Amino acid sequence: MHEPAASTTGLPRVTWLPQSLPADHPPVKSGGVGVLVVNLGTPDAPDQASVKAYLKEFLSDPRVIEIPAIIWQVILRGIILNTRPKKSAAAYAKVWTDRGSPLLAITQDQAQGLQARLGDSVMVRHAMRYGSPSIPAQLKALHEAGCERILLAPLYPQYCAATTATAVDKAAETLGEMRWQPALRTLPAYHDDPAYIDALEADVSRQLAALDFVPEVLLLSFHGMPLRTLHLGDPYHCQCRKTARLLSERLAARAEFAGLRIETTFQSRFGRAQWLEPATDDTLIAEGAKGTKRLAVAAPGFSADCVETLEELAIEGRDEFLEAGGTHYAVLSCLNTSAAGMDMLEAIVRRELSGWI
Repeated sequence: MHEPAASTTGLPRVTWLPQSLPADHPPVKSGGVGVLVVNLGTPDAPDQASVKAYLKEFLSDPRVIEIPAIIWQVILRGIILNTRPKKSAAAYAKVWTDRGSPLLAITQDQAQGLQARLGDSVMVRHAMRYGSPSIPAQLKALHEAGCERILLAPLYPQYCAATTATAVDKAAETLGEMRWQPALRTLPAYHDDPAYIDALEADVSRQLAALDFVPEVLLLSFHGMPLRTLHLGDPYHCQCRKTARLLSERLAARAEFAGLRIETTFQSRFGRAQWLEPATDDTLIAEGAKGTKRLAVAAPGFSADCVETLEELAIEGRDEFLEAGGTHYAVLSCLNTSAAGMDMLEAIVRRELSGWI
């Protein structure tokens, strides 16, 4: 196979000679490029047992709940996991589809659409940070399929430690268990990327024009986070505000939206801590009470529709606004697999794959 030769170091110098693989050599796939698109997660079914398992994983993540585990686990296991699954399961049941969780189905469609656009030079898979398919399983599957270079693409436009960072944490944890690791890149936040703002402008404009009423107010509702995350240095609040400002400027420049008032709010409060404000639910009630009759909501921080948009905004939000005095209410779809959304996703992924494909 090789013969040692003299070297200046006094150690044998190994010269490798080309040869064919032995007949019993296992097949090895290598040289491929992969993309793993990631979203938050979902229970396997809209029942209490499945939701409890999902919440246990989600709410045990120290990136999500920044309370010492010795204290938090007592609260989580003793109170929350015995009360919240029933309510959450009811919410999931309202939006569950023949394909299961809307978030999972849409993320799968985004991955398949991206695969079609990128072609055979890249292998695209999807994963959930919590639930199935998991990041570890999909990373290992990509590597076993021969992907030596993988782009981890968390589909969160605004960076947050509880979303983007925890996806990277899980990927790093997986790599730590692998002897032969693939090279890994991470899709950065794209809150102010022109391709993202272009997509939002195009898709929001299209949906507003298709409504059977003219809104007086457009709420841009982002997922909330505890206020302390801002003070600790998380850029999420600032990036949400910048997205809202850039989109608002685009819409304000369009003649068809003259007079449309645009407000930014934060939804999905949980627990007793102070959260980012103004709160979406409080704002819906306040708008109805002060005489706003026609209101639309967009959720630009969500890359795909999920229980927070389809149930919390579209069902609970509607009830809150109409009961407060409003008459017309609509929640716009997220970018999902719209033409504008897929154009944007392809553009930013191709950019991050530069040099690899």
